[in-house]
Amino acid sequence: MPTALYPGTFDPITFGHIDIAKRAAKIFSKVIAVVANNPTKNPLFSHKDRLAMASEALKGMPNIEVISYSGLIANCLLEHKATVLIRGLRAISDFEYEFQMAFTNRNINESAETVFLMPSAEFTYLNSSMVKQISRLGGDVSSFVPQCVARRLAKKAR
Repeated sequence: MPTALYPGTFDPITFGHIDIAKRAAKIFSKVIAVVANNPTKNPLFSHKDRLAMASEALKGMPNIEVISYSGLIANCLLEHKATVLIRGLRAISDFEYEFQMAFTNRNINESAETVFLMPSAEFTYLNSSMVKQISRLGGDVSSFVPQCVARRLAKKAR
């Protein structure tokens, strides 16, 4: 069974991300959650913090590994001898961007296949931007993110 990469900014990692990682781990022998260092984004958390949160949130899951990566995800596939990219689709609005990325990655690395997974219904609406906004405004994010993330968000909000 192939190895799959699950790339994302994970700023911060949410229960929706974790749900997708768990679903992928049921399908693939190994899933590598790739905490991307994307210079075009302006994340709330440093790359190091995002890596630490993802590692803590996904620890104890036997066939899920967390790594850091800067560069093209198509190259990361080659470096880790993986052929599959996992992408979560919450709504039809996600599809156009993800569709473009899938074809672009395949153009760069012809062995790259993208598998789209839908989260559980309870996480369909959830995204990191919403979680950050709730936290900034003093709201409770404990039903959206693991405790290790909620603590860091509360610290940033202060």
